[in-house]
Amino acid sequence: MDWGTDLWDQYDIIEKHTLSGLDLVEKYVKFVKERTEIEQNYAKQLRNLSKKYNPKRGSKDETECRVSSFQSFTEILNEMNDYAGQRELVAEDMMMNICIELTKYLQELKQERKTYLLEAKKAQQTLEVSYKQLDSSKKRFEREWREAERSAAYAEKTDQDINATKADVGKAKQQAHMRSRIAEECKNDYAAQLQKCNKEQNQFYFNDMPVIFNKLQDMDERRGQRLAGGYVLFSDTEKHVMPIIDKCLEGIHKAGCNVNQRNDSLALVEQHKSGFERPGDIEFEDYSQGINRTSSDSSLSTPKGPLELLGKNRNKKSWLLKKSKPTVTEDFGHLPPEQRRKRLQKKRDEIAKELQKEVDQSEALEKMRDVYEKNPQMGDPASLAPQNSQTAQNIDRLRGELAKYETWVAEAGVRGSRLQQRSHSFNNNGAHGVYSPDGAQSEEGTPDHSQAIYAEFDDDFEEEEEEVEEEEPTVAIGNCTAMYNFPGASEGTISMQEGELLDVVEEDKGDGWTRVRRTNGDEGYIPTSYVSIALNK
Repeated sequence: MDWGTDLWDQYDIIEKHTLSGLDLVEKYVKFVKERTEIEQNYAKQLRNLSKKYNPKRGSKDETECRVSSFQSFTEILNEMNDYAGQRELVAEDMMMNICIELTKYLQELKQERKTYLLEAKKAQQTLEVSYKQLDSSKKRFEREWREAERSAAYAEKTDQDINATKADVGKAKQQAHMRSRIAEECKNDYAAQLQKCNKEQNQFYFNDMPVIFNKLQDMDERRGQRLAGGYVLFSDTEKHVMPIIDKCLEGIHKAGCNVNQRNDSLALVEQHKSGFERPGDIEFEDYSQGINRTSSDSSLSTPKGPLELLGKNRNKKSWLLKKSKPTVTEDFGHLPPEQRRKRLQKKRDEIAKELQKEVDQSEALEKMRDVYEKNPQMGDPASLAPQNSQTAQNIDRLRGELAKYETWVAEAGVRGSRLQQRSHSFNNNGAHGVYSPDGAQSEEGTPDHSQAIYAEFDDDFEEEEEEVEEEEPTVAIGNCTAMYNFPGASEGTISMQEGELLDVVEEDKGDGWTRVRRTNGDEGYIPTSYVSIALNK
């Protein structure tokens, strides 16, 4: 079934239908265009939202961003930013593959339809001209035939009239013969025009218009197929970004699963713990004994008034909360033990890097001096002497500083571990001070707050070391090979020589020190960066 055969007489319907189809394409293009605008605005709002809640560099929340919940939230914001990018991609693909392409195709269809309608109109005008010509020839034939009949009747009447002359009769017959001949010519012309009109009519209804209608049908079907392709693209464009969107959503899900509040708590402790012990119990100040002391007792120590004693105890309770700025020292002794150890390690690493740069520069100068000695035309070896001297001085200075900081780091690391043991003992036993027989805490239990921990550590180190030696040897968890010499001059450390093989007793806890044991049973701490460790699986 086709339009040219079955809809040969429905020109107006076909014209209206094709126009409606083109209007549908134009309406769909407008719909997709508005959809792309919505996608672009949505993506823009998502990007602005992600940017709004992303922490800025240098903000107060920057330290908080190190915990997993903040990191996961940042990952979610990044995933949303990527998701916004996919929405922009959807909008761009729809605009390029649907709106622009269909708009171009729509213009082509409009031009094609216009051409077909013009052909139909031209064929119709040709047929109408033929109809007019046929009608004109028919009317002329009719008119001339009536005139011929009247002329014949007049000639016959004249011939029967007895009063008419022979000339009148001849003239009447001649006029009738002429009219008859003209009528015959009009008849023949009408017949020829009729035949021509029928031929053109058949051409119009059986050839020209069916071809035009079939072309319009083909155009409309192509228009429908192309529009259906646009519908499919509307879905495929969305499906194309679905895998990436799924990855974004999976990333958001993974970010939620990555939150580990326990590790966040431990990280907060590791970052901010001072290493100090909590203050001991407040002493009971027996003012009655102070009043009843003999002159010999009072001569040993000057009695203190209630306000002075109260102030002393107040300071012992709140010395950790003081806001005053301590005096900054080179060994960071003004910092709490843990913070001091971290700062010392950082400073040591910086000096080590600087020392390595100076050593590399010294080696480069030596190579350059060798080249100058072998090829004097390239330069004078003596010109490098000032640089070599300066580099050697820098190396000696940095090595001295490195050794100094190594000693401080070793001291801070050992003390930190001892303080952790003491803190653990405090948590288990409840009390940690030294008390006199009469129930009052002795002076060893109430040291000056700025040196309390270090004094206790120095006093109890030997005793705790003996307790450790009495314990059974710890099972080795691996072994290590020394890459550098280490003097082990600080308490709690152990010396080693380059290439020496040691057993690993305790892993690095994040403080840069590893506990090892020799074959003879000697144990101690060494810098983790000085050895190559292989742990047992």
